[in-house]
Amino acid sequence: MTELSLSLVSHTNVGKTTLARTLLGRDIGEVRDAPHVTEFADAHLLVESPAGDRLLLWDTPGFGDSVRLARRMRQQSQPLGWLLSEVWDRWRDRPFWASQQALRHVRDDSSVVLYLVNAAEAPAAAGYVAPEMELLAWVGKPVIVLLNQLGAARSTADEAADVAAWRTHLAAFPLVKAVLPMDAFARCWVQEGVLLQQIEALLAGEPAAALARLRSAWAAPRLATFDAAVQALADSLGRMATARVTVTDAGGLRARMRQVGTALGLPGGAGEPDPQTAAQQALALALDAEARAGTTALIALHGLDGQAHEQLLALLEQPFEHRQRLPEGKAAVFGGALTGALTGLKADVLSGGLTLGGGMLAGGLIGALGAASLARGINVVRGTGASWVAWNAEAMDALVEASLLRYLAVAHFGRGRGAWVGGASPAHWQAAVLAALALQRDAWSALWRGRSTRHDRLDDAWQLAAALQPLLHTAMRGALERLYPGAWPAGR
Repeated sequence: MTELSLSLVSHTNVGKTTLARTLLGRDIGEVRDAPHVTEFADAHLLVESPAGDRLLLWDTPGFGDSVRLARRMRQQSQPLGWLLSEVWDRWRDRPFWASQQALRHVRDDSSVVLYLVNAAEAPAAAGYVAPEMELLAWVGKPVIVLLNQLGAARSTADEAADVAAWRTHLAAFPLVKAVLPMDAFARCWVQEGVLLQQIEALLAGEPAAALARLRSAWAAPRLATFDAAVQALADSLGRMATARVTVTDAGGLRARMRQVGTALGLPGGAGEPDPQTAAQQALALALDAEARAGTTALIALHGLDGQAHEQLLALLEQPFEHRQRLPEGKAAVFGGALTGALTGLKADVLSGGLTLGGGMLAGGLIGALGAASLARGINVVRGTGASWVAWNAEAMDALVEASLLRYLAVAHFGRGRGAWVGGASPAHWQAAVLAALALQRDAWSALWRGRSTRHDRLDDAWQLAAALQPLLHTAMRGALERLYPGAWPAGR
């Protein structure tokens, strides 16, 4: 059983407490845009292993006047320096005294120092870094530099360029062992695993073995959350894919004329939309509600606050799949009017578009009774007790893509940012998602083709969800591995 400590340090007001909240997955301290918000070093349990190992994260006061602080720490061994620090500074300049106390804690208790910098400014413009490196050299512990305030999630190449610039700038300081991107607002959970891996590499002996156990303990709940997110999206997509909205029968000449006008693109009259348009609108509303509920479930799974408020889906121009019920009365009228001069009857006449048997119904003349019976029989075989609309395969492909992008948005949302706020997905996320899905193109097509053609089967959604789950798991993991090569927890 080993206890290890990580100290989060930085210049004042760079975002330590915000990052600490994200790493811990809970609210601690006070976050506001002001210097010296954190006055004392506070320890928080980051992870505990089944063997009893503990990894603590210390949130410390920020360094203010770094040059003056470095001078004061050099005076610590002199009686006058001790007097200034413990008496004068304590009562006359408490923030300055708190910074000194934080440094002593880091020196005495830390295993590794996590030094946070504001990556929004160029390395050369961060004049506070050099004197603070002198302070950390006085501490004498290995340092990992974390780049905060990177802005919205960016491509791997863009982040690598920032890391390279800071690594070059810090090359003169041998105490810096690694430079990693770790934005408090836009990091992904797999990046936290990379941080733990880097920390383990700086340790030796039992501390390194303890960190390995702690890293495994850290990964277990994150992977469980990942699996739960996959299942939640599979369930949601299963409901979307099997959703059916019945098209009510439209009687009367006026209703039929409205349908014809809608089909021709003519402006509609006052009153309700035609039945098919109404069914499509109802399906779209149900989809929007499902997408919001699914996103809210992901938010809760990741320990965040808030709900989805924005509409996330932009579908294709023709996203609907239609299943027409063959009207028996209409079939009877057409069948009874035919004469012996005809040798068959096109199914398109009866169904308004349905084609059977290569376009012809074989068997010669169809009388009034025969036509109605045939339509009734086809409806029974096809499970079409009514006409309905559903999402077609192209729309489902778009919904799968949107679902994976929703997952990435939630998985990158740092708790320090506050309640959930949606936003546009970066272009490189979409590229990673599409690349992962392209490897499964045939499997997705087979799933959509294999959907039930019935509108009254209550068990179809969960059966389809069971088939979706392994495909989504592979695609989501594939997207993350494209965005963060080598970051997936080892052995999982």
